[in-house]
Amino acid sequence: MKSLWPNGSATARRRFPAFAACLLCVVSVAIAAPALQKGDVIFATDFEGANALAGWSGPATLAAGFQSGHSLCIDKAALAQMTLPVERVRGCVLSFSAVIKADNVSEKPKPWNGVKFMAPIVTPGDKHWPAATLDTGSFDWRRCAFSVRVPADATRLTLCLGLEAVTGRAWFDDVRVVVRRLPFVPAPARAASEPVFKGHNLPRLRGAMIRPGIDEAGLRTFGQEWNANAIRWQLTRHARRGETSFTLADYDAWLESELAKLDAALPLCEKYGLLVVVDLHSPPGGRRTVSGYVGSDGGLFTDKAAQEKFIDVWRKMARRYKDSRAVWGYDLANEPVEDATTEDAADWQELAERAARAVRAIDPKRAIIIEPAQWGDPKGLRELRPLDVPGVVYSVHMYLPHAFTHQGVHDDGSKRWVYPGEIAGKYWDKAALEAALRPVVEFQQRYGAHIYIGEFSAIRWAPEGSAYRYLKDLIEIFESHGWDWTYHAFREWSGWSVEHGENRANTKPSPTPTEREKLLREWFAKNRKPANQE
Repeated sequence: MKSLWPNGSATARRRFPAFAACLLCVVSVAIAAPALQKGDVIFATDFEGANALAGWSGPATLAAGFQSGHSLCIDKAALAQMTLPVERVRGCVLSFSAVIKADNVSEKPKPWNGVKFMAPIVTPGDKHWPAATLDTGSFDWRRCAFSVRVPADATRLTLCLGLEAVTGRAWFDDVRVVVRRLPFVPAPARAASEPVFKGHNLPRLRGAMIRPGIDEAGLRTFGQEWNANAIRWQLTRHARRGETSFTLADYDAWLESELAKLDAALPLCEKYGLLVVVDLHSPPGGRRTVSGYVGSDGGLFTDKAAQEKFIDVWRKMARRYKDSRAVWGYDLANEPVEDATTEDAADWQELAERAARAVRAIDPKRAIIIEPAQWGDPKGLRELRPLDVPGVVYSVHMYLPHAFTHQGVHDDGSKRWVYPGEIAGKYWDKAALEAALRPVVEFQQRYGAHIYIGEFSAIRWAPEGSAYRYLKDLIEIFESHGWDWTYHAFREWSGWSVEHGENRANTKPSPTPTEREKLLREWFAKNRKPANQE
């Protein structure tokens, strides 16, 4: 910022110290809280200068930096902390970036341990620990970033650099905190007289997720015998742990092989009355998730080349399927996670709108399906503005409470949660599910949006028939609001299969229909088929 003093200001301060102090105080008050703008720098340091560590608490020393004299160095399990001005940035999305190096960092006892580039947030009722995802072992200087929306009621925001529950050494340099997005302002409500775009002419779409390896017998069973009328076709890439060599050119070859499977299935889908959602489960630039597939995160929000590839991919698929009678819609990105958005890359709101415009310029008819960040969670719709593009359907995924739906999936399953009941410290029943889905209802009502529940499920071994009761309550809620839905999943993995019983050890389909299978088929029996779909 330019000096507030005119030329000769040093002399003025020496000659009129009292006046100078008073004037500086007045000017400071006047400029203490200017209106924030996108791109404003909230905090930045390169750890140069005599007071490089001023304001930092915790053990830290200076060492050689990234293309500079100094960086902050941590050589034991400890955190250096800096308090940030939370009052100024409430409601904003902030982008945190730094250049980081590590040496001989030990394995993490817990997934959240290790090298920490983190911004803990305290609110009156909760604490959050958003952070960059960083490797262990040794790595040279690399640029790391993450983004976070500061809650409107946040009372404290801290920047933390260091090591947690590991040994080794880490260096941090060129740290910046920048305003990525200003506090969310809802778009004007839609006029009640405007028609709601659904993208199909059926009373309801009811179906399931489908793996690309499904055969004709499976499609016939699902579409003809079960009477489903929709499938969500996953374009999912699985990656090896630590994979680093996959390029954007490799992505083209992988995608073409997956689209060939979809091309072969579309005539069968039309034959058996199944409308198809083309789900880009693994966009360009994503990282490997804990489930082994590549998600909608990472380079998709840090790499401009990956973002351009994302838009080109959708142009390619729109040209390919714009005349397909079986394709209902294009789900642009599965469960987008914009934690790592850098200040020079588009966030999900911007990127989704660009991709949607590219699709709509080619295909004027099929639904463009948008999920909110983060992870397609229902509450994400509270901070998503409707796209200024015609023919958009809005989608969320429902796995709340996660401790119940995913028990034994990514943990040892030692905790046995029963629904309805107290789950991870909160009582969950149908009313609680309705409350969790309230942001979806509010979005639907405010904007006249059509809602599609792209995924929902409960692991089959949830005890005492819990999965059946959970699914029954959810579907009744979906139906009461007129939402389309696809269950996760049909003949993908036995853990989510309604054709398998509650015994986790038995991976063979049940000889008689389970209560969960009968529940889905009772709803599918109400379906109309898309014989005249345009």
